Amino acid sequence: MARGLPKVLLASTSPRRRELLERAGVSFVTASPDVDETPRRGEKPTALVRRLARAKALAALAGQAPEPGRVVLAADTIVVDPSGKRVLGKPVDEPDARRMLKLIAGRTHRVYTGYCLIGSDRARPGKSLTVVRVVCTRVTMSPMDADGITRYLLAGESMDKAGSYAAQGVGMTLIQSISGSYTNVVGLPVHEVLKDLRRW
Repeated sequence: MARGLPKVLLASTSPRRRELLERAGVSFVTASPDVDETPRRGEKPTALVRRLARAKALAALAGQAPEPGRVVLAADTIVVDPSGKRVLGKPVDEPDARRMLKLIAGRTHRVYTGYCLIGSDRARPGKSLTVVRVVCTRVTMSPMDADGITRYLLAGESMDKAGSYAAQGVGMTLIQSISGSYTNVVGLPVHEVLKDLRRW
């Protein structure tokens, strides 16, 4: 366990978030909150991930106060197309994945993660402390022709990934550069989360 950090209730079943916390030495257990992730009409990316992260954390608590000595952590990550107007979710089928990869090939898009931490406040016994933040990373992809997209699709890692690529997998070969947090692209901005966890 990382020195000075509280135990965490991770309100997520994402294997990528679990792996990132394990590598960071964070002690945690998981919960699976049931939250409707449908964007609201006209909702901006930062507002969307902020709202969903908070909703997931509250759902994990199920109306109860945070357990003393444990902090709830929830997060939501989205990929936004190069125009900044459309959220690229998980593809529904291979043609949809191909469409997304063609859209981001050779261009820069943004990845947003909103995360929420809720834990008991040491300074105010009986009260909780809530931290909600949004981290943005700019990702520039290498150019890809139709054959290159087909080869990547054959790797089999597109279908359960927002934006149809995995930065921690074979998809790393598609990335030309990253401006900002790499782990944010994977699903959790670890540096920022650890910094906030130390508040407890």
